Amino acid sequence: MASELPVAGKVDFPLYVVSDEESGGVLVAAEGVEGFFVDPEEELPEVTFLRAHEVERGRRRAEDAVMAVMNRQREKIGEYFIGRVVLGDTDVEEPGGNISRVACRFFGNRCEYPEAERIWPRWASGIALEKGEWLRWPANYQGAWLHVVQNSWFASNRRAARYGVGEVFHLDGGQISTKSGFYCALGEAVNGPGGYFGSNLDALADCISSSFGEGPPVKIIWRNFQESQELLDHAFLYS
Repeated sequence: MASELPVAGKVDFPLYVVSDEESGGVLVAAEGVEGFFVDPEEELPEVTFLRAHEVERGRRRAEDAVMAVMNRQREKIGEYFIGRVVLGDTDVEEPGGNISRVACRFFGNRCEYPEAERIWPRWASGIALEKGEWLRWPANYQGAWLHVVQNSWFASNRRAARYGVGEVFHLDGGQISTKSGFYCALGEAVNGPGGYFGSNLDALADCISSSFGEGPPVKIIWRNFQESQELLDHAFLYS
């Protein structure tokens, strides 16, 4: 596995856009965020948006807010339902007109995968994902990569099903060392780089069932299974 983090790429566009779900009005649109992608045990009362391109000057709160993750082409690639948000103080404007820091009080949901904060900019870069790219990240990032895969898949209005025409898919057990890695590899094998095909056994069953209407049943060939067997527990492999 990779020992160093891949380069995520510089963000110079509004990656995170918080808006009111009912009206669609934007509260803040910023390049970065602190305090949203955190372990639940480390939550702080405030979330801070960095290098904000847009800040609502009138309405300062939303009871049912959503935070969209946008790519460089201003297309939504991810989404979080976060509930009540109250905008706080803003910091000084930067030379380009952006506001350096916007503090917010979050009363709802945050993302429990801290590593996703580094992965989302890669997905938003506009550069196509490559086969096996999830393997370039450390093994402890695979849960977050799978989270981004699933979030992006459904935020883009795709179904939990097979989209390709293939009937036989291959997994390399020599590359699978975690449960999340198994689903990363499977989603890629079935639906291409960044593809989703389940994130747990129940979701996998749903994907397989949904795919039966698309063509013949899926056949998965798991090569080097013994190597995976040494790293994954018996209950997962034989359920």
